[in-house]
Amino acid sequence: MASVTVRGWALCTVSLLNFAFVFISGADLIRFVSFRAIYHNITGETTLCQDSIPWSVALQDSSVLRSLVVDLGLLALFTTQHSLLAWSPVKQALQSVLGALNRTAYCFTTALALQILMRCWQPVVGAPCLWSVRHAPWSIWFPLLCFALHFLCWAIICSILMIFDYPELLGIKQVYYECLGLGDPLSQKSPRAQRLLSHLRHPVCLELGVVLWLLPALSLDRLLLAGTLSAYLALAHSLDKQDLAYLCGQFNSKLQLLAEPHRGSANAGDHKEK
Repeated sequence: MASVTVRGWALCTVSLLNFAFVFISGADLIRFVSFRAIYHNITGETTLCQDSIPWSVALQDSSVLRSLVVDLGLLALFTTQHSLLAWSPVKQALQSVLGALNRTAYCFTTALALQILMRCWQPVVGAPCLWSVRHAPWSIWFPLLCFALHFLCWAIICSILMIFDYPELLGIKQVYYECLGLGDPLSQKSPRAQRLLSHLRHPVCLELGVVLWLLPALSLDRLLLAGTLSAYLALAHSLDKQDLAYLCGQFNSKLQLLAEPHRGSANAGDHKEK
């Protein structure tokens, strides 16, 4: 019994440390993708691009090409990690070795790959922007609009992650269920929910698309980042009409659940008036 207790505490400690690391990486990702890019453009002027340099000259610049190669390698690292560890043979092999920590290891390596990408990313400063909003009054208002929309998108993403069982997504619930002998929490979900999660683990494609592309100025390295991640999101999921019907049904049931207290209070008010 003591060994089981010690093992349980060890699993919980590893899971909680992983949660802290993933949370910090998520905050860094928001800063890297959204707010740092908008901050450079908040006054309508940006030092990220050199519009005076022709494209023919910029694409022959060794520093520009070197930055693009490094950034492409970092994106390849992230997409390879994210796909390889989700591949069924690798996933089953890791499950047999790690057990309840399999999902924890996946999230940890994902956060680690993101940290490497963000810290080693090379901005391309020797090429012109693909677009840049620099004329008043949009040079002031458009960055603020981007900031508001990015904030809204990240709030929606966080809400969706909470709805889609955030503890199970990060591997916390797997460890908790393992300690209590309850089995795999994913197997206790409905078949339709399991089918949806097998097709798309985190359905936030639209919001991430807005965050990646809606900027006051789009530099060459940002084009590489947005284009690669958008293509990866488009190719990674396989949602169909059954998944859409399930999502719509869940959304309607949540709306009805939120509306029930108001209906109850309204009915109570009617009874009082009578």
